[in-house]
Amino acid sequence: MIEAARLRRTVTQIMEQAIASVDPRSCVKRVLAKAGDGVQVGTHSFPARRVVVVGFGKAAGTMAQAVEGILEERVEAGLVVTADGYGVECDRIEVVEASHPVPDSRGVQAARRIASIVDAAGEDDLVLVLISGGGSSLLMLPADGLTLDHLRETNELLLRSGAPIQAVNAVRKHLDQLKGGQLARRCAPAQVVSLILSDVPGDPLHVIASGPTVPDPTTFLDAHRVLQDYELWDRVPEAVRTRFARGLKGAIPETPKPGDPLFRGVYKAIVGSGVTAAEAALGAGERLGFTGLILTTELCGEAREVGQVVASLVREMVRWGRPVPRPGLLVLAGETTVTVRGSGRGGRNQEAALAAALGIAELEDVVVCFVGTDGQDGPTDAAGGLVDGGSVGRMAAGGVDPRAALLNNDAYGALSASGDLVVTGPTGTNVADLCLVAIGARS
Repeated sequence: MIEAARLRRTVTQIMEQAIASVDPRSCVKRVLAKAGDGVQVGTHSFPARRVVVVGFGKAAGTMAQAVEGILEERVEAGLVVTADGYGVECDRIEVVEASHPVPDSRGVQAARRIASIVDAAGEDDLVLVLISGGGSSLLMLPADGLTLDHLRETNELLLRSGAPIQAVNAVRKHLDQLKGGQLARRCAPAQVVSLILSDVPGDPLHVIASGPTVPDPTTFLDAHRVLQDYELWDRVPEAVRTRFARGLKGAIPETPKPGDPLFRGVYKAIVGSGVTAAEAALGAGERLGFTGLILTTELCGEAREVGQVVASLVREMVRWGRPVPRPGLLVLAGETTVTVRGSGRGGRNQEAALAAALGIAELEDVVVCFVGTDGQDGPTDAAGGLVDGGSVGRMAAGGVDPRAALLNNDAYGALSASGDLVVTGPTGTNVADLCLVAIGARS
């Protein structure tokens, strides 16, 4: 028990250092600076008569703080929208909160105001766009013929379907006025610089926050196929089906595509990602004496199945000392999905942790942690779960059948009973989810 408790504390420490490595303030400071009368991003300089800032995502507030601290009086004004609980104080940039992951009227109001700000930008202006995970739900401006309720209902169906974020956002981009490169279209003729904190494995720019400032390679046909493939076509609102039917006939203009000249005035910079967090976790573990390995930074798949695979890796480490020997640390980053069929509570990280707990039951000196770097996993107050070989026994002692809980998508209830929830509160950042697998030195 003493060894297990010590290993749990160590893994928590590694997790905290990994999340700290993607603090938006430090990420922005690494790339942004003043340059003469303008702004420098990396090695690129941008002259500007004035700088206006807009942003959206769970890290939008803390990114805005960093921008103000660097550019100071060069920021004329701005507005960013972030999730409830993630708001911070800024002097020149207004920070507002809205609902996530299910959008609400506050997000629509913020999106409408952001559209007005960029519509007014001139050719001598620089629009600095701060983009982070969660932006798809927080920046929501329904297309003509659609309402917030139409988008909210469609959004909920997509999030419960098990569809990967790439597919979800292909649909979102064709129901909105700003997603899929359409914000950049409204910024023209101003210069646009996007600072992006990526929460999507592989950092595909057109997927992160539904790619509002980059070309959209997806089409109405792609989005229609997503709804069909996940058996949602007959369940989405009639107004959504009507819009797609018109889009498929060419009656509605497509989102701007690769090669569109409007993107010549847009510069993009990834300031942090799941790779950043994974490398920080590896470094922290190695400094603590672990033999470490980043297994993947593009983790994906159904959460409970990923949890089972991770458990099999633990058993391999215990029995054979591979892929790393004791004391060993495996780091994985990415984003899993959950197909919701039950009535319980949870999120993808909690569900993966619960599945892993079943696979490592009664093993000694092992810990598995699945955590969302934003501090929120699904519609709960938990960031994820941290389980060990005794977790299943503690669940049973607490009156919870862990297998039944997994079938009911009730990972929150099971992990609460075992004392295995990870609760960080809002972290102010949002990159990929992290999985840490640790095995202690004791043989």
